[in-house]
Amino acid sequence: MNILVLGSGGREHTFAWKIAQSNRCKNLFVAPGNSGTEAIATNLAIGVTDFKAIKNAVISNKIELVIVGPEDPLVQGIHDFFLEDEALKNVAVIGPQKAAAELEGSKEFAKEFMMRHNIPTAAYESFTKDNVEDGYKFLETLKPPYVLKADGLAAGKGVLILNDLDEAKAELKSMLIDSKFGDASTKVVIEEFLDGIELSCFVLTDGKDYKILPTAKDYKRIGEGDTGLNTGGMGAVSPVPFATKEFLDRIENEVIKPTVEGLKKDNLPYVGFIFIGLIKVGDNPKVIEYNVRMGDPETEVVLPRLKTDIVEVFEAMTNQTLANVNIEIDERAATTVMLVSGGYPEAYEKGKEILGVEKITDSIAFHAGAKSLEGKVLTSGGRVMAITSYGNTYQEAIKKSYQSIEKLHFDKMYYRKDIGFDL
Repeated sequence: MNILVLGSGGREHTFAWKIAQSNRCKNLFVAPGNSGTEAIATNLAIGVTDFKAIKNAVISNKIELVIVGPEDPLVQGIHDFFLEDEALKNVAVIGPQKAAAELEGSKEFAKEFMMRHNIPTAAYESFTKDNVEDGYKFLETLKPPYVLKADGLAAGKGVLILNDLDEAKAELKSMLIDSKFGDASTKVVIEEFLDGIELSCFVLTDGKDYKILPTAKDYKRIGEGDTGLNTGGMGAVSPVPFATKEFLDRIENEVIKPTVEGLKKDNLPYVGFIFIGLIKVGDNPKVIEYNVRMGDPETEVVLPRLKTDIVEVFEAMTNQTLANVNIEIDERAATTVMLVSGGYPEAYEKGKEILGVEKITDSIAFHAGAKSLEGKVLTSGGRVMAITSYGNTYQEAIKKSYQSIEKLHFDKMYYRKDIGFDL
């Protein structure tokens, strides 16, 4: 079949890499793609929310399956757009419909969903500019640190964790009154701080049944020792060593099952990935957030561990026969380290030539913010490349990634040298 992947990051290069291994895939397209996808697929210069151009590409390339990488098109209703269009309604889409995508599109919606279905999470309240004074009072009832979350999509940067009450009040004002995160912060969720260690859980669902993919842990902050500004993710490890079988069983029974059942009860049509951001508080799993797609850079360690043909899995999801699929997982650990542009996540320069990619033999280089130009590979974003390796232990895998990174160079290249440090 002809397949289209929407997106341009390391996640989408990983999807393309995995799909290209399937003999069920005839022609593979990525929109807009990057220098990595260009080597294994046909890149189409189309934005992920340009639904009209996507429709034209799907029809002209006889595409039968679309995998939606990022959250924006899902929250904007791309799946509904396909279902409502006579020419597209028979094209399979991996990604939930708009109503269910609100699990990521609105923090308040997600919190209400969790409360309704008894899914363990932090206590919270939400506020707008009309009741900002109530927000100040609610902050006074909490113990520091204070967690403020922009309700809408803010490209992974809409969460603030602050230790000082006055600073928390000032930031709440900045978000609600001064539109710090634009429309994303017209509503702000304030919640209690949960102290523990984080991990991510990935679930496939066809709307009826579910399958669990390997767990992963990513590292969000720019600086070593998890310090500095939040980023889209600086590296990841899979599986998560502290997630024992007993703890994983609790996640399945207390979080995954009620989530999938809750989607059915609330009549939220869902064919796709559920990414559950969790925190282990003592021995208890609690949900921090839902994402309605795969994470990045977690995809770069989760998909390489999937031994089952991913296209067969997608077909089963769209046919509602996921229960019949046997998901086989590679026993080895996988780790990835993200190479970023100097200055990221703030101002950074683009267009730096990336040297040494062809020398990498013991790892997989998943391109993210990188593009091809006249035979050269140049940086085109903040997060440039994810270097993924396998190992019998995560320590062995991470060592391989760092050894491979030594063969790479671009001006002002930066990466964290401590991925996996807290395990």
